[in-house]
Amino acid sequence: MSFSYATVIGTIQLTPRLRRITLQVDDPDALEVKAGGDSAVGVYFPIVGADGGRYVDPESGSEGRNYTVRAHAGDRIDLDVILHARGPGTTWASTTGPGERVGLDHARSWYRPEPTSDWQLLVTDLSGLPAAARIISELPGGMPVTVVAEVADVEDLEYLPPHPDVTVVASVGTGNGHAPSRLAQLVRELTLPEGRGYCWFAGEAAESRAVRKHFRGNGWTVDHLAVTGYWRFASEAWDAKFALVQDDVVAVWERALAEGKGERVADEEFDEALERAGL
Repeated sequence: MSFSYATVIGTIQLTPRLRRITLQVDDPDALEVKAGGDSAVGVYFPIVGADGGRYVDPESGSEGRNYTVRAHAGDRIDLDVILHARGPGTTWASTTGPGERVGLDHARSWYRPEPTSDWQLLVTDLSGLPAAARIISELPGGMPVTVVAEVADVEDLEYLPPHPDVTVVASVGTGNGHAPSRLAQLVRELTLPEGRGYCWFAGEAAESRAVRKHFRGNGWTVDHLAVTGYWRFASEAWDAKFALVQDDVVAVWERALAEGKGERVADEEFDEALERAGL
């Protein structure tokens, strides 16, 4: 696990639901932020100590959440955080300010489009909107890209940067923990271009499974899919059920890696094991 402390050096309210937190990282070499368009890090929030001070201690109860690295230069990173009605991440992002310390770890990314792809499909709800925005802003141009975005309000779509090659298919007011999601349905209803495509998905875990199964059922290989569940509906109940089968399903993932199947296949077999377990 890579780890570094960091200091908040600035905040900006981008939209009513999005706040940018700029951090200066103590040890960027240790953290090793990834260059992918959906680059992300885990953030540990400060807790209040017995003396009233605010401290970061991942070993002793500091809660954490994962956030997209919207921009990265040297020892500075911008995190664009979605603000919800409640939750530790929303509380931190809404109240933090310059000088506050956080912990960072688990720098990673999933978006790795194949050079042979003729077009791309980006599918996301609010949780993946910052990553989708960064991917769009870094597109080289010349390749058609469709974005399926499930948002709370039309103004959320204004956060996505304009791009001449990008077409946005929006679902407003669905999903995001407040109503049934339409992401998988919208993907199934799309008329996709000819040629080899690449699909990146970031959103609720059940929808990610449905989207992955749709494309795998249509003959897509794992090399042309980056399907990641960023969050899970009714997560507390799911966590309780997962605890009962954790050893067995994790063993499936570890065995796939040991057999040299690669991380993407291991993740897929892990998800299939979860489904067999009723999760």
